[in-house]
Amino acid sequence: MTDMLATTRPGKLIINGEAVDAATGRTFRTMNPATEEAICEVAEAGPEDVDRAVKAARAAFDGGPWARMRPAERQRILFRLGDLILEHADELGRLETLDNGKPIFESRQIDAPMAANCFHYFAGWATKLAGETLPVQPAFFTYTLREPLGVVGAIIPWNFPMIMVGWKCAPALAAGNCVVLKPAELTPLTAIRIGELALEAGLPPGVLNVLPGKGSVAGEAMVRHPGVDKITFTGSTEVGKHIMKTGADTVKKVTLELGGKSPNIVFADADLEAAVRGATTGIFYGKGEVCAAGSRLLVESSVHDEFVAKLAERAKRLVPADPLDPKTRLGALVSAAQMEKVLGYVDTGVSEGAKLVAGGKRQPVGGKGYFVQATVLDQVDNRMRVAQEEIFGPVLAVIRFEDVEDAVRKGNDSPYGLAAGVWTRDVNKAHAVARRLQAGTVWVNAYNFYDAGMPFGGYKASGFGRDLGPESLREYTQVKSVWISIE
Repeated sequence: MTDMLATTRPGKLIINGEAVDAATGRTFRTMNPATEEAICEVAEAGPEDVDRAVKAARAAFDGGPWARMRPAERQRILFRLGDLILEHADELGRLETLDNGKPIFESRQIDAPMAANCFHYFAGWATKLAGETLPVQPAFFTYTLREPLGVVGAIIPWNFPMIMVGWKCAPALAAGNCVVLKPAELTPLTAIRIGELALEAGLPPGVLNVLPGKGSVAGEAMVRHPGVDKITFTGSTEVGKHIMKTGADTVKKVTLELGGKSPNIVFADADLEAAVRGATTGIFYGKGEVCAAGSRLLVESSVHDEFVAKLAERAKRLVPADPLDPKTRLGALVSAAQMEKVLGYVDTGVSEGAKLVAGGKRQPVGGKGYFVQATVLDQVDNRMRVAQEEIFGPVLAVIRFEDVEDAVRKGNDSPYGLAAGVWTRDVNKAHAVARRLQAGTVWVNAYNFYDAGMPFGGYKASGFGRDLGPESLREYTQVKSVWISIE
């Protein structure tokens, strides 16, 4: 496996336009999950660093150049940042793969372009946020202003760190806010590098601050800080609940994109070959460390045996390999703890009565790494833990259903509601089922597609608020009503 340690420089905090050490001088090692070796040392932000960053962001918002800048100039800077991400896509892709363990194909060909696209797309919105004139009474000229919130605290997860910088920061900045970004402790490198590129693009000091560190320390301080107007968080449902409770003390606005246990429903009238490919992508893309992963595969009984046989054969051909090899499609899980959690769920599923038809074991590459085989569990009952709890790994639970009513009932029988898939040639059935599924995104005859222009977010325990699309801009703005007496 290629050794990239020598070419990866240490990471520092970015506060007020400068790369700085933590106030305590503390650092932590970020690890390569494919080799179990250290990549580099990274500054570890603490409460004092959060306070410095929030004050820098507040100054940049209240009286700095960002607050006075013409929207067209903000648009130019954000678009330039998108360009710089593309120009540095090879470097960013390598950093992402080293840090996260995902295949370089995903990091370079999917994640980097998606992050760039977010900044390009939302750059265009910087000049298009507008209020309305509302002629409510003849004695007044009345109108609304759509204004930024102020300082946004963005806490992002370790599964898609580069993309999440775009999802959170691009709309917040386009709306005129300043941002304090806390990447996950396990995967800080691309967020730090994009923070550097943002300064190169012309973002003024204090507008985007990057604070790698522990969620329980830096993240907690950010949520509690009275100078932060809003928290946007992607991560686990349990942490999301804590953020809601803690943020209430300072009446913070909060949006949460949380866990999922998404149903991928295959009807007997589907194109089964396409559905097998879609089911494979739905769970094994990103090693299954995907909030919207199609981790519950619901298959109509009449085609169940045929479908599972084809799926199991495909899963067996998807072998873990060196993430830096462009041909690899299944990389390493992000950490030893995550690997043990995933393997523990496989054991739990079998003990509950599920049948292991593919994978289920650790498979090191070159004797090292947190690699887990593409795993398929058949004969799963929807009440089993492997069907109700988020595993966050390459483990698929296959569940039979009898008809449309049974599919919808089982599909919705989950505390989560992030996404769903429907596979059928019947267009009426597709529309009807999509309407009835309790999910923020429904893919039909496809899975795991995203675009900066399409809103994404959850129902139920999968959270509230939306990332991406015009809807997300509402999460980073507030409306002011103005009454001017004219009589």
